[in-house]
Amino acid sequence: MADQAVSQEASPEVPVVSKVRSGKKEFVGIVKSDKMSKTIVVAVETKTLHPLYKKYVNRTKKIKAHDETNDAKIGDRVRVVECRPISKEKCWKLAAVLERAR
Repeated sequence: MADQAVSQEASPEVPVVSKVRSGKKEFVGIVKSDKMSKTIVVAVETKTLHPLYKKYVNRTKKIKAHDETNDAKIGDRVRVVECRPISKEKCWKLAAVLERAR
């Protein structure tokens, strides 16, 4: 009896979760400026439902993102991810360049 109790305690029935989903926001936008060193300005467009007219309205917000390697150029489609505050206005980081400008 004691051996059975020990063997049941040693093998838990609940599986261990190996991945933890990060709750960070992620946006896709177009680079509008790359004049600053290690910083890009990205225009992020979102569609929101108008409260009265029930039509979708495009909202554009410009955000500053950290680009460590100065890889992104004007016109590129990029993905930015939320991160810790890097400076007064930068709390986004460049994750990937999805499409190059022509």
